[in-house]
Amino acid sequence: MLIIRQHGKDSETLNVIYIIDSLWKLIDDITIKELILANPNDLVKNLINERFASLNALDDQETAISVFKNYDRVALPVLSEEVVLLGIVTFDDIMDVIEEESTEDFHKFGSIQNVSKNPLKERIFTLYKNRIVWLVLLVFMNIFSGAALENFEDVIQSFVALVFFLALLIDSGGNAGSQSATLMIRYLALGQIQISDWYKLIGRELLVSFMLGITMAISIAAVASFRAPDVIVVVCIAMVLNVMLGSIIGLLLPFLFTKLKIDAATASAPLVTSLADICGVLIYFSLASSLLEF
Repeated sequence: MLIIRQHGKDSETLNVIYIIDSLWKLIDDITIKELILANPNDLVKNLINERFASLNALDDQETAISVFKNYDRVALPVLSEEVVLLGIVTFDDIMDVIEEESTEDFHKFGSIQNVSKNPLKERIFTLYKNRIVWLVLLVFMNIFSGAALENFEDVIQSFVALVFFLALLIDSGGNAGSQSATLMIRYLALGQIQISDWYKLIGRELLVSFMLGITMAISIAAVASFRAPDVIVVVCIAMVLNVMLGSIIGLLLPFLFTKLKIDAATASAPLVTSLADICGVLIYFSLASSLLEF
């Protein structure tokens, strides 16, 4: 206790006391509460059990965040490969890291790169450069949607009412996919699911998305019954299929990117939406061609 009183005022935190040997190798940690409540005559070696949580100096930020969450500590020791105590990381340090990681993932999910903390201090060209790459790539992806529409030009001319529901249908599939991708990226980041769990989630997602699609189909059926009763069956089936397919795309992309050692957040909302749009157009007008006996 004398040493703690002498040097404690210079410490970043006094919640935990770290016990080391003569070579600075960590033996154990003891909380101040345990130390204060112990019998004054007890030896320190009788208070330790050599079971402690720690970080390796080579661990990445995601690992540090995970360890803090799993062990619910206000501070963790940082060790070398030889278990030598190099320093500590405190809860406020890790909160700064969490904020940076969350901001980075948020920007990636919006297909934005290298965003500065303060846009008011950033150059206009830099802000432009950080956003233009993905937007141009997505423009070329959306060409496929235009090509699909061109192939169904005759169907559209015969049933003009189909165009009224087009944006609504493909947007619904994209929105469902973005929701699914957001949840999967979050679960993966928190370690609540693993890459190997993808096949376990598909069945659940199909059921949930089917229920969502049916509910949304009922809503669009009410509109179609007034606007275009002749295409109501096509619109309703397309809604269910688009929502289900969009949800599966949103679920699988984060797993695929993680498997390929790519940040799961790269499975961004614009990418999921663009893929869902292309598939949505094909599903919608293929159904129209079949069911309307064109």
